[in-house]
Parts: sequence; C-alpha cells; structure tokens
Amino acid sequence: MTIQEQIEQFLASPAFGVVGASTNRHKYGNKVLRCYLQNNKKAIPVNPNEPEIEGIPCAATISDLPSDVDSISMITPPAVTAMLVPLAIEKGIKNIWMQPGAEHPEAVKLCRDQGINVIADGSCLLVVMGYHEH
Repeated sequence: MTIQEQIEQFLASPAFGVVGASTNRHKYGNKVLRCYLQNNKKAIPVNPNEPEIEGIPCAATISDLPSDVDSISMITPPAVTAMLVPLAIEKGIKNIWMQPGAEHPEAVKLCRDQGINVIADGSCLLVVMGYHEH
C-alpha cells in the first residue's frame, strides 16, 4: 500500500482512539483529539489520569476503548508506544498512526509482522486532516 492508501484506510474507521490525549491544549495529545473533532470524527481520548478531555469521557487504557475503534493515534514517548502496541493488537486495533516522535522501531516491526496498518513515516495527522488552532 502507498502511504496515501494507508492513510485512507486509517481514516475509514468509525471511531478513533487518541492514546496520550492531554488536557493541555498546547500539547499534540490535545491537538490530535481536537483535529478529529474538527473533522466531525468520533474520537475517544485515552488517558488513565483524566476523567474527560475536551468534554469527552476518557478511556483509561486501550483495552477500554469501544469496539467501533479500529484506528488509534499514538502521541506517546517511544518507550510507551512499544509497551502499548501489543495491547492494541490484542484489542483488535487494525490501524496505528504513530505521530512524529512516538515511533519505536520494534513497535513498528511488530505491527508489520501482525498485519497492522502502521503509519510511522513522519506523517502528521494534523497536516493530513488540516488542523486549525482555535
């Protein structure tokens, strides 16, 4: 698949998990969540320490995401990405987008070995979806 086809497959999900979602509006973990909302997508923040972000109830872990989430954005430090990817695979997540800075080589390899559509080439969801700061 080309990167464009990978992105189209990723964006075809009925709902999206935002792993590493943040209440801080200056952080990418918040901007990615708002980007989905700006594009009228259903997005669920994943953060074990917050009850809600941007008015949306948080899932504590990837395992707690609803079943209609096929795609997750990861805005996590690489070591955390590496720990969480196996949980995402176990959950049945089909598409994983590692935002620039979240990539981990072993996690990328694991995704590819498991047939997961992984985007970890430096593509940024905010650019692809046309995020606007409000």
